[in-house]
Amino acid sequence: MEKNKTILLAVIGIEALIILGLSLFLFFGDKIGIPLLTKETPEQAAQSAIKYINENFLASAQGKAELKKVEESNNLYKITFDIGEREYISYVSKDGQLLFPEAIDMKPLPPKEFPKTAKPDVKLFVMSYCPYGNQAEDAMFPVVNLLKDKANIEVHYIFYKNYQSGYPEYCIDKENQYCAMHGIQEFNQNIRELCVWKYQKDKFWSFVKDMNVKADYKTADKKWEGVAGALGIDVQKIKDCQKNEALSFAAQEVALTSKEYLVQDPAKNQGKETTTVSGSPTLVINGVVFDGQRSAEGYKNAICAAFKKEPPECSQSLGDESPSSVSGGSCQ
Repeated sequence: MEKNKTILLAVIGIEALIILGLSLFLFFGDKIGIPLLTKETPEQAAQSAIKYINENFLASAQGKAELKKVEESNNLYKITFDIGEREYISYVSKDGQLLFPEAIDMKPLPPKEFPKTAKPDVKLFVMSYCPYGNQAEDAMFPVVNLLKDKANIEVHYIFYKNYQSGYPEYCIDKENQYCAMHGIQEFNQNIRELCVWKYQKDKFWSFVKDMNVKADYKTADKKWEGVAGALGIDVQKIKDCQKNEALSFAAQEVALTSKEYLVQDPAKNQGKETTTVSGSPTLVINGVVFDGQRSAEGYKNAICAAFKKEPPECSQSLGDESPSSVSGGSCQ
C-alpha cells in the first residue's frame, strides 16, 4: 500500500505539472515558463529539469524522477524519464529556461502497417491473474484454434522488480528482482504456464483457460494440480520445472518486456514511436505493438494483416463483439 501511495503522489504531481506547463505555454507563449536556470548542453538541461521536478513536485513522495534519455526534437530537448514503473516525456528549451511538461503534436504520425512475414510472430503479454489479460486470452483462444500453426502465437508474462512489500509476498527472490503484481501465487502461475508451454505445449491453452475459470491469484497454488491432472498434464514434471527453471524463465520474460517495440499508432501512445511492455494485456505482432480492438475478430484481422500471403482461414469471421473492459482496461 505504501508504494501505491508513493506512485499515486508521483502521478498527481506530474499531472499537476502538466496542467501548469500547458496553461503557461498556451496562454503566454514563449514569454513565460518554468525557470530552470540551466546551461545549454542537452545533458545539463535534462538533469536540471529532472532536479526541478524532484524538488518541486515530488519532494513529499519517496519516489523520484529518473532520467532515461535526452534528444533534440523540434528545436527543443526531449527528455524521457521514469517515476516508479511509469514513463513520462517532457521538453526543455535549448537555453534551459523553459520546461514544457507535455507537447501536443498537431501533425501526429500515421498508424504503421505490420511488417509482413510468411509466419507472423505474435506475442501476447499478460499477467496470469490480470482480469484484462484473462479477457484478452479469451479473445485469443478462437484465433489460435482458427490459425493453428500458420502463425506463431505465444503468451508471455510481465514481471516487475521491487514491487510492493517484495519477498516473499510478491517476489520470488530476496533481491526483489522478479515480482508479480497480484502476488506470489500469480508469479507461480506465470511460471507454471511457461512450463506447460515448454513441456506439453498441446495442453497449454486448455490449462490457461481452465485456470482462469477455476482459480484466482489467492487459490492458484492449491488448485493447479487438480486442473493440470484432469487435462493429462504431467504434474511432477511441471513441479520440477517450477522449482528448477523459475528464475531463468523470469529473466527471459523480463528481457522480452524490456525491449523497445514499435507502436502501431503513435497518436494512441502519447506520440511515442516505440515503447516497452509494462501493461497487461499487450499484443506485439512482428515487433509492432497492436493498438486496435481487443476482440477475437480484431486480433485475427491484425495477425492476418501481417502475412505475406493470407491463408484462407483469414476470411472466416470470428465476430466483432468486444467487452468494454477488454477494450480499455489494463493492469500496470
